[in-house]
Amino acid sequence: MSWPPLRDELKGLAPYGAPQLDVPVQLNVNENPYGPSADCVADIAASVAEVAGSLNRYPDRELTELRTALAGYLSQDTPHGISPDQVWAANGSNEVMLQLLQAYAGPGRTALSFAPTYSMYPEYARDTNTGWVVGHREEDFSLDLHHARALIEETRPAVVLLPSPNNPTGTALPHEAISLLCDAVAGAGQGGLLVVDEAYGEFRRAGVPSALELLPAHRNLVVTRTMSKAFALAGARLGYLAADPAICDGIRVVRLPYHLSAVTQAVALAALRHEKELLGKVDELRAERDATVDWLREQGHRVGDSDANFVLFGVFGDRHAVWQGLLDRGVLVREVGPEGWLRVSIGTPEEMASFRLGLTQVMEEQA
Repeated sequence: MSWPPLRDELKGLAPYGAPQLDVPVQLNVNENPYGPSADCVADIAASVAEVAGSLNRYPDRELTELRTALAGYLSQDTPHGISPDQVWAANGSNEVMLQLLQAYAGPGRTALSFAPTYSMYPEYARDTNTGWVVGHREEDFSLDLHHARALIEETRPAVVLLPSPNNPTGTALPHEAISLLCDAVAGAGQGGLLVVDEAYGEFRRAGVPSALELLPAHRNLVVTRTMSKAFALAGARLGYLAADPAICDGIRVVRLPYHLSAVTQAVALAALRHEKELLGKVDELRAERDATVDWLREQGHRVGDSDANFVLFGVFGDRHAVWQGLLDRGVLVREVGPEGWLRVSIGTPEEMASFRLGLTQVMEEQA
């Protein structure tokens, strides 16, 4: 027997993670390029200092103040409002997703998504001993709802994971699709959950609504968010969800004791007090994204319509050579998604100028 005695399904696997390379232009993990202001940093520092004197005590395990603040923030995206008992938070949306599968999936149950999509989803399933089924998206990365509903009826999943906007394609889901799939999941025999992952929800284009609006109509709908992207708080690791209070109660059964530190809660609360400032760059990033889409198409590349802070583009015969050519010029993008495609995060105007110049040079070199 090999040692250490790792679970069989984990043997030979590498840990998840994008390359962490020290290059001038890092556009590979969809970070917000604009950090917090001096005022926000000072508030965060003061808030952490305030809780530091009581770190000998455990934090509020129910996250009472934070859930109230997050509910207030989310209520801006729905006319129905969100109450604190509909909100849960954890260490990044990754832990939120893992807790959802721990509570509502597991052995003998199945999780479902549609590729191309976020590459961590099958890992959540694997880590919770949940069966994994993957359907497929259309050529334009949209969902064929007839196919999706048929696959749900066939596999009867406990949890369906659907990002909107989708990662890595940037594709948003219309309300009609969410409602149809909520009904399909609920009627598939187990009363399963539909999880709409809105990690990039703040970047959606004008007129694209949030799935939060549909919560009163579908008790099996869960909407997840993160403070890593639009809030420029990737280093703090704070993710959260909105759902029926009964779903939050189920997660509380599986969450580890005192899982969210007093420091993390203090940092998140300080950031929420600076919401307008931290989200102030979102419009600029949207404009830069749309300009990047236009430019890439003008160069003859295929580009996915994006409601996120990244753009998927291709199609390259040897995408790794293009990736390496950009890296050689100090620009790091991501090899992810369907074969032949690359994904670029939206950075500052100066960073995007470096990307455009680098890609132009790489394509001329390969011509």
